[in-house]
Amino acid sequence: MSYQVLARKWRPRSFREMVGQTHVLKALINALDNQRLHHAYLFTGTRGVGKTTIARILAKCLNCETGISSTPCGQCSVCREIDEGRFVDLIEVDAASRTKVEDTRELLDNVQYAPSRGRYKVYLIDEVHMLSTHSFNALLKTLEEPPPHVKFLLATTDPQKLPVTILSRCLQFSLKNMPPERVVDHLTHVLTAENVPFEADALWLLGRAADGSMRDAMSLTDQAIAFGEGKVLAADVRAMLGTLDHGQVYGVLHALLQGDARGLLDAVRQLAEQGPDWNGVLSEMLNVLHRVAIAQVLPDAVDNGQGDRERVLALAQALPGEDVQFYYQMGLIGRRDLPLAPDPRSGFEMVLLRMLAFRPADADGAPRVQLKDPGISQATTDPRTNPVAGAAPSAPVAVAAPQPAPVQAPAPAVAPAPEVSQPVAAPAPAPAPAPVVGAPAPAPVAEAPVVAAVEESIPTTPAAEPVAEQPAPVAEAPAEVVDLPWEEPVAPVVAESPVTVEAESRAEPEVQPDPEPVAEAAPAVVEPVAQPSAVAADDESDDEPPPGDYDDYYEADADSIAYMDDFGPAEEPAASVPEVLPAAQPATGLAAEWLDLFPRLGLSGMTGNIGANCTLVAVEGDVWRLHLDPAQSALFNANQQRRLNDALNQYHGRNLKLEVEVRRPEQETPAQAAARKRAARQRQAEEAIASDPLVLKMIEMFGAQVRADTIEPLDR
Repeated sequence: MSYQVLARKWRPRSFREMVGQTHVLKALINALDNQRLHHAYLFTGTRGVGKTTIARILAKCLNCETGISSTPCGQCSVCREIDEGRFVDLIEVDAASRTKVEDTRELLDNVQYAPSRGRYKVYLIDEVHMLSTHSFNALLKTLEEPPPHVKFLLATTDPQKLPVTILSRCLQFSLKNMPPERVVDHLTHVLTAENVPFEADALWLLGRAADGSMRDAMSLTDQAIAFGEGKVLAADVRAMLGTLDHGQVYGVLHALLQGDARGLLDAVRQLAEQGPDWNGVLSEMLNVLHRVAIAQVLPDAVDNGQGDRERVLALAQALPGEDVQFYYQMGLIGRRDLPLAPDPRSGFEMVLLRMLAFRPADADGAPRVQLKDPGISQATTDPRTNPVAGAAPSAPVAVAAPQPAPVQAPAPAVAPAPEVSQPVAAPAPAPAPAPVVGAPAPAPVAEAPVVAAVEESIPTTPAAEPVAEQPAPVAEAPAEVVDLPWEEPVAPVVAESPVTVEAESRAEPEVQPDPEPVAEAAPAVVEPVAQPSAVAADDESDDEPPPGDYDDYYEADADSIAYMDDFGPAEEPAASVPEVLPAAQPATGLAAEWLDLFPRLGLSGMTGNIGANCTLVAVEGDVWRLHLDPAQSALFNANQQRRLNDALNQYHGRNLKLEVEVRRPEQETPAQAAARKRAARQRQAEEAIASDPLVLKMIEMFGAQVRADTIEPLDR
């Protein structure tokens, strides 16, 4: 009797003998037991995962003489004939060899005839994706509405090539690849039943070489039995497959661990004697490094499939985690670049030498780079340590040239205070340049050496240019201005940009050393610096008159621009517009009616701003009397009153007389109501952020800080 290969001898003959594919078997078993049978099934998956086997078992289940069930008897004539491949009502078609439309038509001509012996006539079409387009078209109608005695079982390794019209007419089952663990378990069972001696390491080699295919694993096992003279040994399988001995991989890794370049090249020389595939050697190294990384995270998860669990655990203890990750990444990049090397061995050696030459920055023995001290910013340095703080004559000298560089000059490496004193100390002993303020011509010559010396020691001064053009106001300020926390000498106070001053002004109460000099310097210095900071914080201030729902009141139209030209520069009204004081009392009566009426008037621009800051105090027939907030009186004129009156007339459809008196409203105005609502929304937003579980977790784990100035409520 001729020898039967293991793949055919151990082909499953029932669903319970199947290995894996539980998700497919469960659906088929339930359908058979409940008699919910479809007329067309499509099985997809890579080679050797059981597509044709499941189709044949399904054909036995449908035609078994004991009845339709998920457990065919296997003893009746139908089951035996199907197992032997000679059942007349199971028509197996190889679509790869019968691709023509004539073959498909010939096949379908017999569909109408009843089965000869079985309960169903089953058409098993393997590699169905090989059919031509015309064959698919010829199959469509029959596949959609076949006779009740016909079942179609289709199998393919490439379902993407099937037309959508075919897929929509079938129940599709996708079979999975076999993991190495499942393959090894099945091979263990088969070899034990066949009484073939084997080693576990050899089965793991076969399981990985099968690449998810159980049929390939059985075929490789047949070959290994023949190669090893009736035994399946790891050394024989490794020689048969041409795979690398793991011991040599560990030799390379130990040389890397010890930093032994000579031992590393000797290990490569021993590898070269076997003529290995260098790409495969790198793959084996990556496999070992992967298991080492797993052992460092969870030692119990490391399997002993290759008999090297102890060596993996030893490497996991010896190699730092960052080195493992670094070597793994180097190996991946080396595999990608290996085809570009002059020859594979030199490329492999360069990968190992790269691993030897480079290490993570915090590894033992690695060169360490002195990083820049990330201490307190110079903008918040305590000014009490500044030796120039009491030198009043030096202030005009620093203002003579617009150079804020001395503020941020780094110190040798100690506290933040000497960082400022170093560059400023140069101009301090030279009071002679003081007359330079009155004579601007020689000023650049006197300051040039200091500027050059400072610029050489300062990498960047980003916020210097915006305010450097304001030397005049600062020239009058005394040197005691150093008490302000964001500058040391008087000159850099003006050189700071508005954004820097605003950002650092919050830290002022923490570092002010001496309140008396601040009282003397405030009139001279705070005024020029506060204006740009107020402008920069305009969008965040709660004092804006048209908040919330009346944002369009900020936009000045053509009339408002003309008004500002007539009554003064734009800076004066801009200073008064944001002043929206809180209301003395809640709006009731006429004031509440005005709150409800004002949004319906459709006002915008300055007229809308005037109306938003008014409150209705009296209605006497057609005469309406409003009180206007005095803070907005600079924007009010007869033209604005006329527009407001016209809006009221248009809304009510009659002529009204409007009287506006500049007087602080006693009840809430629309602008105040909007400001109150916006403040409430802001508080709700801040409370929501403060109580957010994710934010609290970040604060707890990483020491994060919430910047309140970045929280904005979402407008509903």
